Order: sequence, then C-alpha cells, then structure tokens
Amino acid sequence: MNRRKFIENSALAGSALALVGTTACASEAPTTASKLNLKPMTDGVEFINTQDRIQRVEKASRLMQKNGFDAIFIESGTSLDYFSGIQWWASERMTGLLLFSDGTIQYVCPAFEQERLHEKITIKGEIYIWQEHESPFALVAKLIKDKGHALGTLGIEENVRFFQSDGIAAHLPQATIINAKPITAGCRAIKTRKELALMKKANEITLEGYRIGFSKLKEGMSQYDLSATVAEACSALGATDAGWAGSMFGAFTAFPHGSKTAQQLKEGDLVLIDGGCKLDGYQADITRTTIFGKPSQRQQDIWNIVKEAQTAVYEQAKAGVPCELLDATARAIVNKYGFGGGYENFFHRVGHGIGMDFHEWEYLVKGNQTIMQPGMCFSNEPGIYIYGELGVRLEDCFYITEDGYEAFTPQSPSIENPI
Repeated sequence: MNRRKFIENSALAGSALALVGTTACASEAPTTASKLNLKPMTDGVEFINTQDRIQRVEKASRLMQKNGFDAIFIESGTSLDYFSGIQWWASERMTGLLLFSDGTIQYVCPAFEQERLHEKITIKGEIYIWQEHESPFALVAKLIKDKGHALGTLGIEENVRFFQSDGIAAHLPQATIINAKPITAGCRAIKTRKELALMKKANEITLEGYRIGFSKLKEGMSQYDLSATVAEACSALGATDAGWAGSMFGAFTAFPHGSKTAQQLKEGDLVLIDGGCKLDGYQADITRTTIFGKPSQRQQDIWNIVKEAQTAVYEQAKAGVPCELLDATARAIVNKYGFGGGYENFFHRVGHGIGMDFHEWEYLVKGNQTIMQPGMCFSNEPGIYIYGELGVRLEDCFYITEDGYEAFTPQSPSIENPI
C-alpha cells in the first residue's frame, strides 16, 4: 500500500505528512513487505460468489415475509455489496436497489451510469433510470406502487442517508416506512461457514502482519513507520485491502484510537497496535500491547489484569447469553483491581459485532439484552487507560458456536511475547 495514502487514510494521521517529516527516522524508509520475502497466506481460500448472494437474497425474502415487509431499500454501502456484490461510491446521486418480499430485485441509478451498473450486476434484476432533472425518490415510489405496495411496509436500510429516506417517504405518504434492520442484520449478523473462514484468514494475516511489525521495532522509529510496515506486510500476505492499523507508543497508548502527536519509540515504552486487514470484503480486528525493552511491574500488572478480563469474557461467551453480560464480566474484573466498574479507566464497551464492517450488530455493552446466537461474530477487547501514563488493550475476535465459541486468533501470551 502506498505509504502516503496509508497515512492520509489513518484515523491517527491528523497532519501526518508534516509530522512524519519531524520524526527521528523520517529520512529512513521503513522496512517494506517487498523486502521481507513474504508469501500469500490465501491458498485454498473460498471467496464469495454469485450463488452465495442468491442465497442471501432468498434468506432476506423469507425474513421479509416473516416480519411483514413488502420491500426494503438499500443504497450505496456495505449492504448493497453484501446482497448484490456491487461496490458503488455514495454520491449525491441515488444508486441503490429495491428488494421485494417475493425475491424480485429492481436497481435504480442515474441514466448516465446505467451501462456501468449493468457491468457490475451479477444478481438478476431490471435497471430503472432517472435523468438529472428527475427525482429518484419519485422513481422509487413509483416502483413500489407498481408492485401494489403503496399502502404497504417499506424497510429502509439503516445506513441510508437521511435525504434519501426522507425523499422516498415524501412520495409514499400512505406507506409504513420502518428500519430494515430485522432483514439486513437478520442476514448479515449470522455468518455462514464461508464468511467465518474468510474472517479467520483475515485475522490470521493481520496477526502475522503484527508479528512482522513488532520484529522491526527500533529506537526512534515513529508510530507511522510501524503502521506502514504492518499494512505492507498484510498486502504481501494476501489481504485484498491492507486496512487500517493504528500504532501508539508510551503514554499515547492511553488514547484508545491514538493521537496525532508524532511519537518516537524509546526504551521502556508500551507499544499498542489496533486494526486489521480485509479479505474479500471481510474485516479483521486485533489489538496487541507489548513492551519495547523490559516492562515495569506496573506495566506487567495492568497487562495481566486486561488479559484476565479478556479470558473471563470468553468464559461467558455462548449461545443464549445476553450481549450485556460479557461487558459486565470484563468490567467486574477491572473493578476488582481498583480501576473502576464503570468507564473510569475502561473507557469503552468490551466488544462489537464485526463482519464486512469493522463495527456492526450486535454490541457487547450494558443495556443490550440481545441474545447471542450461533454464527454471530464479536470482538473481545477489554482495556485499561490512564492518560499521561499508559494504556493496555488486548483484542481478538470470535464467533458463537452451537456449544460455546471459537476464536479467530489465540490470545496474546504475554506482554513481552505478544504473538
């Protein structure tokens, strides 16, 4: 991955190009994956195909009939990719699809994009176009009315932008318009065998990228150098998208998602890296915290507490358990050691759903009584953060099985041996 592009895309970057220029090793090019003689780890991987997407549409149709939906509308974004395989930039011009309860798909796009959309379609459906002076919202409403659902129930995928949902609603005054989450999450939150295999491999690639990055730690390097090395390693190891890997050193590990401040690694610093690559659209998410040098007793003790909390979460992970229990379990461990049972030093929920998006349904957080089901995937990422001193987080992802859970990657062995 181009280093400039990686820095610009990183949530940690800020004015990263200027900051990197001030680092101690800015004149030294980071070790790149191309110099590491890496081989892809993707032999034998099965990728998502048209038949998989047809099965997804069929499942959505069944869920719509069960839940009383006549149709759902999806615009550019992850769900469009999930159901149709179409990746489309979300501009002000509406491009999307209507999925009806009988399994029919109708595509909507600007007239000048018709041929480009036609090239991308793998799931059968008619394309309906609108000219620049016409309303795409009126077109969507007409298509729904033509199917006899003017008084019916239309689900709007929850990430559809307001101007689109509002525009459609204005042209369907007698329809019931509701969140399509029971359909979209009902499909996407329960992963198939093939999806789980892709996620496992993406996490394995990410972990190997971290191992390579940690092996190149040296005095004076910047956090951006470490992130760039990991990204290039993941690409060489077969990731279809190197993704995002945010690195933090020393006291800046207390920022859960990093700081824009330029950092140079020094003896005794904690090193925290969080992120993950993608494989065929499926996201990894791993955090490791290690030490550059020898840990102090306090660093070691806090690392051990976080590891204990992560282990305790796994002990509760099984079908039939409410999501909030896992968060409460981790918080109880942190509280036992005097770091608070709320958000005092454990700033965030213990986990989130994951799949094609970094964060998706469901969330392991207080108040979420959703019952975990086989096929659901989550992160397990307790942490302790003390601004001005240190932060420790350990994260691996897992999925619920019929009789417990299965982790995509093994837990970190120790602060000095993170992988």
